[in-house]
Amino acid sequence: MGNSLIDSIGNTPLVKLSQSNIYAKLELLNHYGMKDRVAKNILLQAKKDGSLKPKATIIESSSGTMALGVAMVGTALGHEVIIVTDPRIDPLTLVKLKTLGANVHIVEKMNEHGWQGARLEYLYGLFKIFPNHFWPKQYENPNNPGAYKTLANELMKELKNIDYLVGAVGSGGSLCGIASQLKRYNKNLKVIAVDSTGSVIFNQPLKSNRLQGGLGNSIKPQNVNYDIIDEVHWLNDNEAFESTLRLGEKEKIFAGNSSGSVYTVASWISKQISGDKVIVAIFPDRGDRYHNSIYSKQFWNENNLKLGIIPNNPTMVTEGDVVESWSYSNLRGDSIEYGETKHNSIHRV
Repeated sequence: MGNSLIDSIGNTPLVKLSQSNIYAKLELLNHYGMKDRVAKNILLQAKKDGSLKPKATIIESSSGTMALGVAMVGTALGHEVIIVTDPRIDPLTLVKLKTLGANVHIVEKMNEHGWQGARLEYLYGLFKIFPNHFWPKQYENPNNPGAYKTLANELMKELKNIDYLVGAVGSGGSLCGIASQLKRYNKNLKVIAVDSTGSVIFNQPLKSNRLQGGLGNSIKPQNVNYDIIDEVHWLNDNEAFESTLRLGEKEKIFAGNSSGSVYTVASWISKQISGDKVIVAIFPDRGDRYHNSIYSKQFWNENNLKLGIIPNNPTMVTEGDVVESWSYSNLRGDSIEYGETKHNSIHRV
């Protein structure tokens, strides 16, 4: 007898990429994406501990895969689900949410804390209207990173050892959750975070006009465990989108820009280290929601995006440097040592 839809979340494929020491965990092949795991863990744990009461309305802020995961799991458990999002939501995700039975509220304008801040402000207003509500709080709920224990276990069943973990950071749950579990097997694991320029997670100034979705943030999520991250890479919109096209062309994986950015960073790292070291790259998002942006020539033209701009090597920067293009920074004194990489202090915050 088959599993229920909720039970079937996880156990995604692990594939070896053309660089022989990179293994990609295809979280994009969950029903709606990587956050299916988070929605499942948060909501089932909340039902278990009683914080998600019968007939309670589930209300969450999201513009992408977390919204879909919450809508799928929440409505399957018999709850009304309200998703608060912003105008950046793509039409396909909106269609999916409505098909799943979620009620979608779109905020009209950002506040001083960007779109994230505007969504949270709207969310608090809904709490007064729906006093019997449950808020998953993906950015601070420990059951977000806790959801990735199963993913880490899946990895260790297939790989004897993992030396490098590369993943995108949005809420902080996936990278930090996976890393904390893998550290139990290899305390010397190197953890590489991938972020977008204009995201505040790693002390960059906010740029609310970022085109990227799925990674980066206009607030600092509590689920980011800075002590476990060795290094952060930032890519700008153009670099992230071109990376995504390269991933499709070279590896035949139709993905979103989080996966594309991770692919570029993991590919570069593989060239800097010994070939016997194992790199795991987490690919969280599929490409269908980006068919009118990343995969649209019209979108590229309208936003003055160009191919061929990804540098061969990122620029190494230090704390306080503001980055505009692919750059990286060591977060720990005993962090990774590569070959000769240009150090360039661009300008200070």
